[in-house]
Amino acid sequence: MLRYRGVSIWTVRVKAKKNVVLVGPMGTGKTTIGKLLAKELQFEFVDSDREIEARCGADIPWIFDVEGEVGFRGREKSVIADLSLRDAVVIATGGGAVVDPDNQRALKENGFIVYLHTSVEQQYQRTRKDRKRPLLRSEDPLSVLKKLMSVREPIYRSIADLIISTDTKRPKGVVRDIVKTLRASREETIER
Repeated sequence: MLRYRGVSIWTVRVKAKKNVVLVGPMGTGKTTIGKLLAKELQFEFVDSDREIEARCGADIPWIFDVEGEVGFRGREKSVIADLSLRDAVVIATGGGAVVDPDNQRALKENGFIVYLHTSVEQQYQRTRKDRKRPLLRSEDPLSVLKKLMSVREPIYRSIADLIISTDTKRPKGVVRDIVKTLRASREETIER
C-alpha cells in the first residue's frame, strides 16, 4: 500500500476532471460513499442503477428477468453515456458497468475514477442477505462473487485514477481520503 500526501491508498493517477466516478464490485459501498462524497463536494449524486430503474419504470431484477443481462447492459450503456456528459456529478456505477469498453471510455473522458476495492469475503458478508442482486441468485453466491472479481478486478484497476480499500474503513473515512486526494490532484494540476 502506498501513501499519497498522508492518505493510505494503492494507486493514484493525477488529472483534473469534472466528475467523480465510483467503480467496484457490489458491496463495496459505492452508493453510500457516493452520497456522502457528493455532499462534501457539493456535487449531484447519481447511482447509475437507480437511473436505469427510473428511466424504464422497473427494478433491476425485473429487467434481468424480462430482458436478461444483455438487455440490462444495453440500458446501462445508454445511461453511462448520458451521465458521463454531465458536470459536477458523483456517479456510482453498477459493478459490471466497466466491462464494456465504451463505458470505460465515456467514464474516463470526464471522470476521476475511484476504484473502491473490497475483498470477496467482505462483499459476501455485505450482500449475502440482499435478494435484489440478480447475479447472486445462485446456490453458491460466494463462488459467483469470486468469478466476477477475477474477471472485473483487472478492469477496475486499469481504469482507476485512485484505488482505495473499503474493507476496514468507515464510509466517512473513505470520503475524507478521496477528498484529500482530489484536492491534492487539483493543486498539482494547477501547479504544472
